[in-house]
Amino acid sequence: MRSKKYFLGFALIVSGVASGYFAGSSVAQQGTALAQASANNEYQVGATLYMQKAGEYRALAYQAFNMARWSLDADLDKRNFRKLTKAEQKKPRAIMVDIDETMLDNSPAQALAIKNRAPFNLKDWYAWGEMRKAKAIPGAVDFAKYARSLGAKVFFVSNRDEVQKQATIDNLKSVGFPDVSDENVLLKTAESSKEARRQIILAKYRIVMFIGDNLDDHSNVFEKKSVDDRFAEVDKAKDLFGKRYIMLPNAMYGTWENAIYGYGRLTEDQKTEKRLNALELP
Repeated sequence: MRSKKYFLGFALIVSGVASGYFAGSSVAQQGTALAQASANNEYQVGATLYMQKAGEYRALAYQAFNMARWSLDADLDKRNFRKLTKAEQKKPRAIMVDIDETMLDNSPAQALAIKNRAPFNLKDWYAWGEMRKAKAIPGAVDFAKYARSLGAKVFFVSNRDEVQKQATIDNLKSVGFPDVSDENVLLKTAESSKEARRQIILAKYRIVMFIGDNLDDHSNVFEKKSVDDRFAEVDKAKDLFGKRYIMLPNAMYGTWENAIYGYGRLTEDQKTEKRLNALELP
């Protein structure tokens, strides 16, 4: 989920703008910082190769969308439908999905950044989006078509910036996602939290399930929590995973990593130290 982590003129990457992970300083200040930085992102090689080369990753993706299909089928069962309030029964079904590393695969962007030791920056992220080359995650298109065939509306809710909307719509359409329009592609306009956009959907629809690669894609109860608190919230919601919450694997980047950093804006050396200190040893 480029919930929170390419390429025309990568030789000019050092002139890029702010990291999408951490807000706060001005664009000019962040651009200067990037010009002086070389990202220590070698640690992402294994995660990126796993997404690109592991049959196990494909299996997990198919597994996630199989569970999503079974969950939708269960919601259509009359016995379960009767358990809903009358107000809920009157609303059409919706499914809220993230885009990056949930429906679209941006691992080539991650790979090129690793090769160039380049930190994430909006300039190159926008350039990658403009290419419209992201492939669909295995199983994602088939599930979206299945949901549409049963009358469920799929909403693509991403923390891509609003300026990327047309390129995002074009990319989704090009890989085969059905029923993609300005109405059901909701990108970030201000805050990273998706709660306000959830509420927009809930005003007219009943959300059957949430699909994403980041806990924040599913509920705001996971947002801005420490590693331990995220664990605790996951434990509380354990019965929802595989039913209402469908998770896709993403070890390349995400809020899980931000939690390790304490959601701070750190230097590359500080990040490396935090990662090493977070390892649990015998």
